[in-house]
Amino acid sequence: MTTTAPAPTGAPQRTDGVEHVDVLVVGAGVSGIGAAHTLRERFPDHTFAVLDAQEARGGTWWTHRYPGVRSDSDLFTYGYRYKPWRGPAIAAGEEILGYLDEVIEEDGLAPFIRYRHRVTAASWSSEDARWTVEVTRGDTGEQLRMTTGFLWMCQGYYDHARPHTPEWPGTDRFTGTVVHPQAWPDDLDLSGTRVVVIGSGATAATLVPAIAQKAGHVTMLQRSPSYFLAPPVTHELAVTLRALDVPEEWTHEILRRAYIAQRDELTRMSFESPGELHAFLIESMRPLLPEGFDVERHFTPRYRPWQQRIAVVPDGDLFAALREGRASVVTDTIETFTETGIRTASGEEIPADVVVTATGFDLSAFGGVEFTVDGEPVRFPERLTWRGVMISGVPNLAYVFGYFRQSWTLRVDLVCDLVARLFGHMEEKGARTVVPELRPGDAGMQVRPWCDPENFNAGYVVRSQHVLFRQGDREPWTHLMEYEQEREVLPQVDLDDGSLVYR
Repeated sequence: MTTTAPAPTGAPQRTDGVEHVDVLVVGAGVSGIGAAHTLRERFPDHTFAVLDAQEARGGTWWTHRYPGVRSDSDLFTYGYRYKPWRGPAIAAGEEILGYLDEVIEEDGLAPFIRYRHRVTAASWSSEDARWTVEVTRGDTGEQLRMTTGFLWMCQGYYDHARPHTPEWPGTDRFTGTVVHPQAWPDDLDLSGTRVVVIGSGATAATLVPAIAQKAGHVTMLQRSPSYFLAPPVTHELAVTLRALDVPEEWTHEILRRAYIAQRDELTRMSFESPGELHAFLIESMRPLLPEGFDVERHFTPRYRPWQQRIAVVPDGDLFAALREGRASVVTDTIETFTETGIRTASGEEIPADVVVTATGFDLSAFGGVEFTVDGEPVRFPERLTWRGVMISGVPNLAYVFGYFRQSWTLRVDLVCDLVARLFGHMEEKGARTVVPELRPGDAGMQVRPWCDPENFNAGYVVRSQHVLFRQGDREPWTHLMEYEQEREVLPQVDLDDGSLVYR
């Protein structure tokens, strides 16, 4: 049962014209809205604000508005545990935004959220025990300054402004239109056009069947294949439960547990029996593809299942577009763009009026914000993560980073719980500052990359390692665990094990 939140209590304070809040949340996507919910529910006397650089809520769901944009995870786990999802398991971007709007309204969060506020710098003063945050407001470029006792970074993990687009020979002579899904123009008409979608991940798998409904023909041009899974849009168990008029809260929890168990099993198989999972995924696709389709060439990846995300194609819509001849697949590298299309390394000419570069994104360390601690720049590649929630040597700062193999929001819920427990613990201790610091026993600890490519090696991870923080070889200096582990570990974290220093 959902209720409308009470009116805000504590008002932000101002000193010398500078606004101060107890907690400043950066980002109004799934993570930031989850953080704001936690603050409203558990710390009603804390003042806080949520800043977002974009024009509206939603994060990735506001940035990505290309045709057919939808979730790559089921909404029973992508939705918050406290807010039942009432729609189909796989949902369109607009439906997800509507869900977030309901959370904002029911929790009374709108007065706390400020859009078109981009955080550019944050400096910590140990003497004052607070962050000073520089903000650029809207298109005017107006410069604002805020202070806060605690900074909660929920800005997501990639650069929203600059998508990843490789450079190919000949793009300057191509006479058609080139567009990236992250910057999709509202007025692009694909009716009857020949479209080439470069890429093979979740975005390409979503775009191809969506635009094939209007385009003359769509070619998915991939350098190498990805794994795909074709679940039904609506889980048969959801149909049964709703037919029985089971309360939505029960349906949400039952389906949530069912999807978690399914993903846990796929993850377990990817490590313990990757060959068996590989065969399962390939053979699941085969009957959905056109007769005689070259599965080995076009849909048999060279990496272990779940070393990159398994792309979801609800009801096999991508395969249906291939069967119906509205789309085709070419597996090859690009030699050059031509005036009228693309020529591949094998010499094949692919005609195109529009080329969509579904080539992914680049990771961004905390939204590109410049951090300093007591006047010293924070160089994140020289820092270690503390349980994927805080950064060594950086006081009063938490961040949210979700899962690769489970829904992002499952970790949002866990991180919010841990940060809330940390706030309560600081109050009990009378502490104003908390900072992760290596213990004497951690001296000489092996430092590892942010992400081990043997674990996960998607392109955006591999090409961004150099800008991100590191991890150690032992807890609490590790991250990127699986939900099956963390749902037991994070709620039991010892906040007095010596790795957190309170002042």
